[in-house]
Amino acid sequence: MARRTAFRTATAGIIVVLLVLAIWAFRGAGRWLVREDALRPADVIVVLSGSMPERAEEAGRIFHLGYAHKIWITRPASPSQALAAMGIQFVSEDDYDREVLIHEGVPDSKIEVLPGTIVDTEQEIDEIAGEMRHDNLTTAIIVTSPPHTRRVRLLWQDLAPRSLHVVVRAAYEDPFDANHWWRNTRDALAVTREMLGLLNAWTGLPVRPHAAAQ
Repeated sequence: MARRTAFRTATAGIIVVLLVLAIWAFRGAGRWLVREDALRPADVIVVLSGSMPERAEEAGRIFHLGYAHKIWITRPASPSQALAAMGIQFVSEDDYDREVLIHEGVPDSKIEVLPGTIVDTEQEIDEIAGEMRHDNLTTAIIVTSPPHTRRVRLLWQDLAPRSLHVVVRAAYEDPFDANHWWRNTRDALAVTREMLGLLNAWTGLPVRPHAAAQ
């Protein structure tokens, strides 16, 4: 009887410890996802697609600090061709990012939209790395949303050549609440998406991007 009681007590203790650890991990997930690097001089600043206007605003701020003297914008897939066939003009996200940068005082001559169309972060990194090799560049500052920083660094390490270096920076105007991410759907979806994206990266990217729409 005493042995059974001791076993139940030990089991209950283990369950409590595991529950506490689960709660700690859950609450800390948002902070864990934010993984950025210290700023240092680079050849180019890159604005990843998404989260307008915060990413472009942060890129403009870094530009004015003098860490790099040109900015690249990635071009996300869009329904532009389908809409054009209907006689509907489509203004793409990269156009808006360019306008934000110009509003922030970045000269238009210092802004370039990369030519390839991308649908996810893996394709963005391939595009950036390819353009860096083409232009004989070695270091890029990539600006993205805070919860996206850890996955960007991991994918860069996995996909980019070792000769190319990255500085990952978070857009601080982004409203992501790392300490209370479960309190609103935007942040909860961001954390869920990033966790699934990290799992996909850790397992060798078995889930591939969908076909890009043009």
